[in-house]
Amino acid sequence: MTSQMSKPQAATLVMLGTLLLSGAIVAAWFTEQGTISMIFQQINAMQENPPMWVMAPMMVGRYLLFWTVVLMLSVFLITKISPRPQPWSRVLVVSILLILTIRYLTWRSLSTLNLDTPLNGVFSLGLFFLELLTLVGSLIQLVLLLRVRDRRSEADERSRNVINGNFAPTVDILIPTYNEPEFILRRTIIGCQALDYPQKTIYLLDDTRRPEMRSLATELGCEYRTRPDNLYAKAGNLNHALAQTNGELIVVFDADFIPTRNFLTRTVGFFQDSQVALVQTPQTFYNPDPIARNLGLEDILTPEEEVFYRQIQPFRDAAGGVICAGTSFVVRRSALTEAGCFFTGSLSEDYFTGIRLAAQGYKVVYLNEKLSAGLAAENIAAQALQRIRWAQGTLQAFFIQANPLTIRGLRPLQRLAHLEGLLHWFTSLSRLGFLFIPLAYAFLGVIPVRATPADAAYFFLPYYLVQITAAAWLNERSRSALLADIYSLVLCFPLAMTVIRVMLNPFGKGFQVTPKGGTSDRFTFNWQLAFPLMAMFLASAISFWVNLGIYTMNGMGQPNLPLELAERLKGFDLGLFWSLYNLLMLSISLLILIDVPRLSPYEWFKLRRTVRLQSGDRAFWGTTSLLSEVGAEVILTQTNLPDFVEQPAQFELLEEGLVLPSRIVSQRWQGDSPSIQVTFEPLTLAQHRPLVELLFCRPGQWKSRCAPGELRSIWLLFRILLRPRVVFDRHPSISAISVTQG
Repeated sequence: MTSQMSKPQAATLVMLGTLLLSGAIVAAWFTEQGTISMIFQQINAMQENPPMWVMAPMMVGRYLLFWTVVLMLSVFLITKISPRPQPWSRVLVVSILLILTIRYLTWRSLSTLNLDTPLNGVFSLGLFFLELLTLVGSLIQLVLLLRVRDRRSEADERSRNVINGNFAPTVDILIPTYNEPEFILRRTIIGCQALDYPQKTIYLLDDTRRPEMRSLATELGCEYRTRPDNLYAKAGNLNHALAQTNGELIVVFDADFIPTRNFLTRTVGFFQDSQVALVQTPQTFYNPDPIARNLGLEDILTPEEEVFYRQIQPFRDAAGGVICAGTSFVVRRSALTEAGCFFTGSLSEDYFTGIRLAAQGYKVVYLNEKLSAGLAAENIAAQALQRIRWAQGTLQAFFIQANPLTIRGLRPLQRLAHLEGLLHWFTSLSRLGFLFIPLAYAFLGVIPVRATPADAAYFFLPYYLVQITAAAWLNERSRSALLADIYSLVLCFPLAMTVIRVMLNPFGKGFQVTPKGGTSDRFTFNWQLAFPLMAMFLASAISFWVNLGIYTMNGMGQPNLPLELAERLKGFDLGLFWSLYNLLMLSISLLILIDVPRLSPYEWFKLRRTVRLQSGDRAFWGTTSLLSEVGAEVILTQTNLPDFVEQPAQFELLEEGLVLPSRIVSQRWQGDSPSIQVTFEPLTLAQHRPLVELLFCRPGQWKSRCAPGELRSIWLLFRILLRPRVVFDRHPSISAISVTQG
């Protein structure tokens, strides 16, 4: 504990010392202290007379056409010839992006900084620093993207001995719970019991000592463990269970994560290699995230985590820097014990446990197969709480002994991969800064970037166009660049504040569990998250009109303008476009903060199964269009139906041979076919168990979807603004707001 307390003080002092030194330099610059002013004057002179190779050619049109067309066509053709990244195509595209990124960064650093006055200089250098935060992380990502690892074929080979029983280590499945509802844990335990692996024992680890949890474990036939306190939160709960279990392998599932039946047969085989300590699988979700739900794009947008699991984890695997994500992973008990068990010195016990295993020389590997699914945050407040916890836990790396940048045992490439992950959280500061820069231009007359349109077209345009062309291809179509910016903007204020707070007081806020299983019967607006965005929207709107007024009143048709105004108008296009872009994105962000109703805690799956419905002495046949744990929607084959609403019925899923008691609650027409909705009567465990297995445990059922491209993303954003869900979908049905692909 002493070493942990001394490190935060040292790291914080370094940060504060850097800020104070920067402030002193700025103060000296504004008061025209000779040495400081002279240094900045010399730098400004160099910016005004840069090397010829960072200036746009005189024949800019010809050169621009050459660079843009050749590079765009090259990347476009490569991505068409190789629709999914292959080693050769990945190297070509990443190399082009690296060249253009370095070229752009060189141009920005040698010819675009405006240091002619202290005010211009502060904002120009500030903007450049914010860009560096994102560009350095992007460069590291590009370098690491040159090599990725896909272990699915390896899993095919290694699973043979598991399936035929030649390799069958004992497995303890740990399900830590704090305050999750009983119905969520019930289906998680049922899913774990359905795993195709005999040598397993399931433990429910109750950190709230609830009698209903003990009763649930007894009813379902799994082990129940609790402890007298909540010391070290989830990590302490897991470590307490380790001392009371003895399986050779440990599997951890969060309370809401349900595995498919083949989870263990696909992962356990890796442990035939004695150097493998941990196998991580992706997190996927059986409900849409709150951003997709609130925008009405449940079937279009992919969860935010998809980029991480489809792009980042594979290149981390190649670099030896896989992140343990806290759920849906398998770890070797002996290696975990050697590394000191689950790490208790941070909110991110999973992340640092993986780091300590790697530092011991073990392999932490990633299998890119969706073998489990859980609940995404159900409203925007829960998502904000979750992301803040992740940010705080990860950034605590700078203040603990398990810091991946300094811990002994990691290779340079592993440290580079972890540096990229740490820098990611600082980009929230950049995103916040990018909102403020247009305001400084409008209200303070600041010119943060000194560049002609020809320079911008020659250096920035090829970099930007090639980047957005290649971004979705590199991340396996999991996110477009425009939609990624929406996801980063909506929480940039709380995340930026978290970064600052953690760097000053890293251990000041304890573990908070993300709430799950809630419902709501109305639209609600998150005022706490909205206030800073609303203020920024108002300021951006004023700055837009100020910029537009300057242009229309002073710029149009007046060739002989005062020098100061002429210089200011040079940056008009950038300032005006930037303000307009911020207004569009802020508008979408405010709509995201209107949580739509969630009338039921249960998800409805688009799952087609043949059904026989017996009502009284009459039988009807049809196909399910929606199916859940509590009911179904069925399209019937007969057209001459009686009015049998509120009638009891026997609901039989013919493929599964599963008969469920039900009640018909509604009857309507879908096109030329009649449709009914039934709710299930209270089910016995023998009835509920196969239903859960059907809905959640089928191998291969969780598919990866493609996100919309850039052009479609633009169209979607304008459609959302013109037809917001809060106005045009005031009374969504249960199925409309909770449907999941099954």
